[in-house]
Amino acid sequence: MTDEPTARHDPHVIEGGFFASNDGVGDLSAQLADLEARYRGLIDALPAVIYIDGAGNDDPMVDVSPGIEQLLGVSREDYLREGSDWADHIHPEDHERMVAASNASVMNETEFHEEFRAVHADGSVVWVREDAVLIRDAEGAPVYWLGVMLDITQMVDAKRDLHHAQSTYGALVEQIPAIVYQDKTDDSWSTVYVSPQITSLLGVLPEEWVGDSKLWSEMLHPDDRDRAIEEVDRGIESGQPYSVEYRMVARDGRVKWFQDTAVMLRDADGKPAYTHGVMLDITERREAEERLTYLAYHDSLTGMPNRAMFDELLELSLARARRADRGVAVLALDVDNFKLINDSLGHEVGDRLIIQIAARLQEATRDTDLVARPGGDEFLMLLADLDQVSPVVDENGAAISAQAVAHRVLESFEAPFEVDGTELYVTASIGISVFPLDAADATSLLRNADSAVYLAKENGPGGYVLNHLENDGALSKLSLSTRLRKAVEHKDWALHYQPLINLFTGEMFGVEALIRWPDPAGGLVPPGDFIPLAEEMGLIEAIGAWVVEEICRQDATWRDEGLELEIGFNLSPRQLWQPDPVRRIADQIEGSGMDPQRITVEITESTAMNDPDRTLEVLHGFKDHGLKLAIDDFGTGYSSLSRLRYMPVDVLKIDRTFVRDVNADRQSASMVSAIIALASNLQMDPLAEGIETEEEWRFLAARGCSAGQGFLFSRPVPAEEISAMHRRAGMTVIDGGLAV
Repeated sequence: MTDEPTARHDPHVIEGGFFASNDGVGDLSAQLADLEARYRGLIDALPAVIYIDGAGNDDPMVDVSPGIEQLLGVSREDYLREGSDWADHIHPEDHERMVAASNASVMNETEFHEEFRAVHADGSVVWVREDAVLIRDAEGAPVYWLGVMLDITQMVDAKRDLHHAQSTYGALVEQIPAIVYQDKTDDSWSTVYVSPQITSLLGVLPEEWVGDSKLWSEMLHPDDRDRAIEEVDRGIESGQPYSVEYRMVARDGRVKWFQDTAVMLRDADGKPAYTHGVMLDITERREAEERLTYLAYHDSLTGMPNRAMFDELLELSLARARRADRGVAVLALDVDNFKLINDSLGHEVGDRLIIQIAARLQEATRDTDLVARPGGDEFLMLLADLDQVSPVVDENGAAISAQAVAHRVLESFEAPFEVDGTELYVTASIGISVFPLDAADATSLLRNADSAVYLAKENGPGGYVLNHLENDGALSKLSLSTRLRKAVEHKDWALHYQPLINLFTGEMFGVEALIRWPDPAGGLVPPGDFIPLAEEMGLIEAIGAWVVEEICRQDATWRDEGLELEIGFNLSPRQLWQPDPVRRIADQIEGSGMDPQRITVEITESTAMNDPDRTLEVLHGFKDHGLKLAIDDFGTGYSSLSRLRYMPVDVLKIDRTFVRDVNADRQSASMVSAIIALASNLQMDPLAEGIETEEEWRFLAARGCSAGQGFLFSRPVPAEEISAMHRRAGMTVIDGGLAV
């Protein structure tokens, strides 16, 4: 251990040391030779480096075993050669520490025990364990250091690998969202280890858990306790890996779901010694599964059961009813004119209204009744386990119960709904179907209830219909709705045109376009039969778009024939309240190349005044695109003249109820005269509808009404007849401009 060894020490001068003879007799040289032979055989054969170093820092190294070459890649001779420095072989990072430790041992004459890194001659790093003791003579004076250096590289690497494995395992065990545990399989079933996650997940300290073998069962959720204990016991008895899911209640009251997966650790004899398990926190997964299950059976807007749950419970109710001879009723409810609310007030208001309707339905029904929302403005009610008194309708218990519920529901709609500070009066139509009176299975019950809803709407809003009483009418309505959808899909429509006449000259200056539906069975389906149904079914927008498209096409045909006419068409309330009706219609007209100034958009007086502010905005939009505007059926509703004066209306159409017999009815005559004067004052053109006699024509013209239409001049006719009228130009005009 000296820094600079000098010449090799002469062993012959050492007394009582390593080379000393214990015999005390015989030839000294022979004894020394024998001892040295034994010494060389010992140190050369040992799997370690043994060295003898001088007692002081300035004393030279006496000897080193040949193992130094394998340890450091340096020959024994080179290591002992003058100038060799023990510290030169120490790794730079350990050099300062080792030199200080060596100097301290020499100075204090204490044993030397250190582990350090040395640098092999080939550049590799070798871990060395060096132990040295100070050998003294008989008088106790230091003679030399006897040391051993061992290559512990493999041991250090193994320790490092073990530490890394332990650290990795520990990090894994103590950072995953799970509780790792190990239990004995003896009678105590005590826990010998539990990971620290037990505290964050359940609020229990590891030492508490280890010290109390009953804590696990005590903290199990009451609803899962018996099942979990039974399944765990069964898994342990089988000796095979097992997995159990259960809930536990943490100290703070939180409920946590765990997936407990365990394996058996066996002893050398193959007997179970420990249960090693992982309690994985699966709370989020289970909650997500519960949310998905909830969404699968509940309406997301109202939280009510949805169609899937309704169907399942209906099937169960029918099964019970068949076994016990009971009745079941299905009530289908549609909110009347709900699409109009959505279109005019927006879908957010519509959603909030649906939520309030759902609440009223639940209040109006019994606790045992099921109320579901399949979607939109539709609701379903299931009344199960009803009494049946007799098959006679008036005495059928299920039918009577269903009607009572329908009455309560409709009464609940009488009070207005308040949404965002606005009161909304809403009605609903209900269809009722009863088992076994109407149908024997769930599909038929639902179909019949839907059919009854159609009939209830046809009879007027705010009513209900029992399917078995009105089955034929409901099926007829259902058939009409089916055909109507096909007609919209195939555009099975036709436009008829009624001439608009200048009452002063008798000349045709325009037409009103009126839609007709050719019936495949022959004839035409009256507009009064299918237009309300189209509005109810939300098909009127598609029909209206076809009307504008056909008007533009027909106008191009007439212009090719040299006929230029003003063309008016009716805009339904549904079209008026749809999003951006101006853009939809104006784009069609402008895209066709038709002059928008020859198009007149007609809306009824009641529609215009239903939401005057909205109407005014839409009318100005049409006006900005160059279209003319007309108020249709004027006089049949209630108009605010203060609002009417600000509407950019061009034509005020006098309803035919006032025109009929206007020449003979003084009250009608006064009303018509007032409307003509009002139109004139508001810079509008009056146009009389429903003129059927020459006397009516003369009266209107004499009062200053410049335009009119009616059967006196022509019924609505196909486009080709309008062309024929133009070619004939056959109106006769009497003296003064009035036709005879």
